[in-house]
Amino acid sequence: MLSGSSVVNYKMERKIKEILASRIKNCFQEKRLKRAAVLIPLFTKDGEYHILLTKRTDKVEHHKGQISFPGGRQDKKDKNLLATALRKAQEEMGIAPRDVKILGELDDFCTATTDFCVSPFVALISYPYPFKVNPHEITEVIEAPLSALRKESHLRQEMWMKDGKPFPVYFYQYQNHTIWGATARILKQLLDLLTPLLLS
Repeated sequence: MLSGSSVVNYKMERKIKEILASRIKNCFQEKRLKRAAVLIPLFTKDGEYHILLTKRTDKVEHHKGQISFPGGRQDKKDKNLLATALRKAQEEMGIAPRDVKILGELDDFCTATTDFCVSPFVALISYPYPFKVNPHEITEVIEAPLSALRKESHLRQEMWMKDGKPFPVYFYQYQNHTIWGATARILKQLLDLLTPLLLS
């Protein structure tokens, strides 16, 4: 028999899957863009949902020192973009694919400066998890509660220009970390989708 907390977690998991499945994913098909994928690991800690983020080292090729989700560029050997996300999560954080429960996908997001098109996959992992951090790629692991990231005081928006057109750039502040770029846009879409559920 499931415990009370297990029943709550199962209901939340089912509702998150329903929310993600009820929408049409916005996809980009431009061939000039480099394909990439990220895993968005969610887990319960201290009775609430947290999200796993990482701080990239200065040794990586792209987005040095930035906050990101586990992920990276698609390899020719990857069966699909989900395989890319799972492979990179294992390479960077030691998260075994068998320990990942995929809940759904978010829209594709393109980076403004490096011409990547990123496919995000929302997932559940157990906690605590025996992470094996790759020191070449990851300098810090961040476990952020969704309740903190949802606070309006932790988000600001700026309007930037690209090709003569304005576009919004989001910045989340969590502790001493600033989350911005494609990671912040992905995070904002996830929070916008899940906030009504988390508040209920």
